[in-house]
Amino acid sequence: MNTGQTVFSQLIDFLPKKQFDQCLRRYHGNHRIKSFSCFDQYLCMVFAQITYRQSLRDIETCLLAMKQKLYHCGIRANVCRSTLAEANENRDWRIYADFAQILIDKARTLYANEDFGVQLDREVYALDSSTIDLCLSLFPWAKFRQHKAAVKIHTLMHLKGSIPTFIRITDGKVHDVNILDDLVLEPGAIYVMDRGYLDFARLFTFTQNLSTFVTRAKTNFDYRRLSYHEVDKATGLRCDQTIRLNGFYTSQEYPAVLRRIGYCDIETNKKFIFLTNNFSLNALTIAQLYKCRWRIEIFFKWIKQYLRIKTFFGTSENAVKTQIWIAISVYVLAAIVKKELKLELSLGEILQILSIVLFEKVLIAQALMKNVSQNENAQFHNQLLLFDL
Repeated sequence: MNTGQTVFSQLIDFLPKKQFDQCLRRYHGNHRIKSFSCFDQYLCMVFAQITYRQSLRDIETCLLAMKQKLYHCGIRANVCRSTLAEANENRDWRIYADFAQILIDKARTLYANEDFGVQLDREVYALDSSTIDLCLSLFPWAKFRQHKAAVKIHTLMHLKGSIPTFIRITDGKVHDVNILDDLVLEPGAIYVMDRGYLDFARLFTFTQNLSTFVTRAKTNFDYRRLSYHEVDKATGLRCDQTIRLNGFYTSQEYPAVLRRIGYCDIETNKKFIFLTNNFSLNALTIAQLYKCRWRIEIFFKWIKQYLRIKTFFGTSENAVKTQIWIAISVYVLAAIVKKELKLELSLGEILQILSIVLFEKVLIAQALMKNVSQNENAQFHNQLLLFDL
């Protein structure tokens, strides 16, 4: 029998505690708090995310059942649902946002050489948003429509390792294109986005910052062709053109030339028109980059399936943002554990296993090991063996 740390305690060891304390001091997180510190709050919410708890009462009941093990897991205070609710309502969500960003930076370093399907020596990002529907009577600060509330998670994801690098949480009325104003563009980097971000004035800032964008054109796109290049139509390419905008306002917003690439997906027979300011990459690579954008759609589907972000433990803006940022940190923590322990499991499988062994006293690497077979020495025979030789 293993008498060492619980799996939960070993998991917490992957967290940089000193950096968490720095985030606390930055926003005076533990000011005038005698018990149930911000770290206690964070660990309780991490537990809720990993084990998919349904409510504050559910969190309290399950943690009290493991009361004798909580101290060694890092939770030093008594867990009470009213105290946890008050902490989520009042303690600054930026503490957990900054700490999640620290974990993101660590994960980006670990996944710096990860392959995402396209061989490039540049940083490649995908930009998109996901909407979470809410009840307007409970979340009036997040009014979206006349009888509906919602929050949006705007995410810039690094395609190497599918690590989110930039996140903004807004109410549902904020249009996606406005997030382009908040991005700090990296010279030489490639940003892939859908046509919801098609704003030529904002896209021109990419060109001015020596960054590449890849997006789709709208159906009413007005342009004139300046030149074209031959393409291999067997690959799905249909055209590769150098164009200039025709519209009175759009031509002033984006005065430079653009590249227009037509592509037909052989598998689905869908046609796409891509716009980019990059003239050095070949046209097929541009099409492949846009196809990789679906990784961010998978990311949104994953966090909604495996993490607790569709229903919330509090109704204030602070409580909602706290819960979402801690959920993001759990996702990144799982990615860090996967890479540092060199696991073959997917992130979903890692969280599923952790949810049932969290308070077991076994090595975390052993608990997450992917067994190829139940018996490595098993041999297959046409008949059963009556005796062991």
